[in-house]
Amino acid sequence: METRSTTRHPFARPAALAVVLLTLTACGAGTTDSAAGSGSGKNAAGPTIRIGVGIDASYAPFFLADAKGLWAKHGVNVQLVQFGQGSEGVNNLVAGQVQMSGNSDTTTISMLPQDPDLRSLLVYEQSGKYLKVVLGPKVKSPSRIRKMAVAPGLSELAATRFLESKNIDPKSVKFITADPPEIPALMQKGDVDAYVLWEPWPTKGVAQGGRILENTGAYGLSYSQWLLTSAAWLKANPDTATKVAETLEEAARLTESDPKAAAEATEKAVKVPAAQTLTAIKEIDFGTRDFTDTDLKGYADTAKFFVDTGKVKAQPDVTTAVQRGWFTQHLKGTP
Repeated sequence: METRSTTRHPFARPAALAVVLLTLTACGAGTTDSAAGSGSGKNAAGPTIRIGVGIDASYAPFFLADAKGLWAKHGVNVQLVQFGQGSEGVNNLVAGQVQMSGNSDTTTISMLPQDPDLRSLLVYEQSGKYLKVVLGPKVKSPSRIRKMAVAPGLSELAATRFLESKNIDPKSVKFITADPPEIPALMQKGDVDAYVLWEPWPTKGVAQGGRILENTGAYGLSYSQWLLTSAAWLKANPDTATKVAETLEEAARLTESDPKAAAEATEKAVKVPAAQTLTAIKEIDFGTRDFTDTDLKGYADTAKFFVDTGKVKAQPDVTTAVQRGWFTQHLKGTP
């Protein structure tokens, strides 16, 4: 049996490089300031708030808020900054290049030991259908998997849980770390046998000759997306944070009630075909909410995963990072 190792593919860009480039240029490699976002709050008072977002349909509420002018409606200036993967958004939040960010629970938990100052204010979506397992053209069954491509955080956890669900020892599979846009091509070239990612990368994998086996919900794995900031910024800007959350609450509702508008906004912002976003919206439950006991139990299990696999040396402090009750107190007016 082959010893499991995590190897970064030579074409993958280190997230830390994105931090350096963004610091030097204010818009580094792998980042794009949204043109819509730069003007969406122009009639609102106060400084511009830079929010890090990804380049897929799970960020549709942010793009819809831009398109509908919702940031200004709620009295906040927002500029969206796009990143190729979620960890880059968090790294730039840590570096102070953005003030807030949207990111998955799993990826953020994996990064808490690097910066215990991270704070999660609310959940704005969740799904067990959006991430999918893709097998390469020559892989007839999961038992034939010898190499899997993973992106740090959620993708790696999903890949590990998939293997376990098929009674495959994850240590028998070599994990190759790469950026999501590169992974379908790695599969097509035969450099990896499979991967687990969010859309549009499963669809792109099918276009490269692969096939979707199942979604993560089939083996009991779901994720949620958090609205993130830092403890210091939150303490200094509670009213602004509340306005951003209010905007996101409205935008998430509109994404569910008017998916066509959300799909058009996403296509304009990040060039994801509207049809793909419409499909994704059916697979994702958009809506802002507070954290639950079930959430915290799942987050504790995720933190343990990163400790057990040696990704982090100390148990991530999830209970401090997750601001349970913040959403209810600030948006619903209940103590």
